[in-house]
Amino acid sequence: MSAETIYQQLRSHLAYLKLAAAADALEPALETAEREKPGYTKFLHDLLQVEVAASEQRRLDGRMRFAKLPAHKTLEQFDFDAQPTLDRRLVEDLATLRFVEEKSNCLLIGPPGVGKTHLAIALGHRAVHAGYRVYYTTAAELVARTSRAAMDGRWANTMRFWAGPQVLIIDELGYLPMPGEAASHLFQVISRRYEHASIILTTNRGIADWGHIFEDTTVATAVLDRLLHHATVLSITGESYRMRRHRDAIAALRPALTGLPQGGESP
Repeated sequence: MSAETIYQQLRSHLAYLKLAAAADALEPALETAEREKPGYTKFLHDLLQVEVAASEQRRLDGRMRFAKLPAHKTLEQFDFDAQPTLDRRLVEDLATLRFVEEKSNCLLIGPPGVGKTHLAIALGHRAVHAGYRVYYTTAAELVARTSRAAMDGRWANTMRFWAGPQVLIIDELGYLPMPGEAASHLFQVISRRYEHASIILTTNRGIADWGHIFEDTTVATAVLDRLLHHATVLSITGESYRMRRHRDAIAALRPALTGLPQGGESP
């Protein structure tokens, strides 16, 4: 059997085994082998390593698509100097993802614009790259979807969905009130996940104000009881990044503005 026939059969075998990346890498791998003369084991290792890397990338891409993270934010991009009240050691501990293994939660509390969503998304990206299934939603979107599911008779299916990800990010709790049914739906999602999977939740309301979010202190207490039982709480009380950028932009323009003619006169 000729070398060309063996090569074609080998590519065919790799394709049959659905090792497409290895099949594509076969010819350059053989060219390298002719120059470097590796042993059989080393040649096979290098060829299969290409397939393993491609498989890992496909899985990562799939987890990233599923996660629906709204932006690419990393912990390295976060400006800790701008938020001196934030305990950086707690953030670094969360970055180890030990809380995911322990099925505990993370609550990020603070006014708008202080970086809560940035930290939540950054932890989500870290978890996706570590192999965990992550899903991002806002609190408003979550209750809207559960309400539609309840009306359409898909309640059991949607509860299974919300219970599935190993990390569920619930962003922006507290910006809109959650009366009655909406509060009940959020409580049931949190209850389903309690001690089974992690939640990262951001809110602009301090814990003492949660009764105003849900308009029912009983529901607020029940939600907090499950969220806080195993949780890391990060409180950020610094200045809004957006307001600071706005102020800096105005300050940068001020020298130019002072040079403009007064009273509407033409230069």
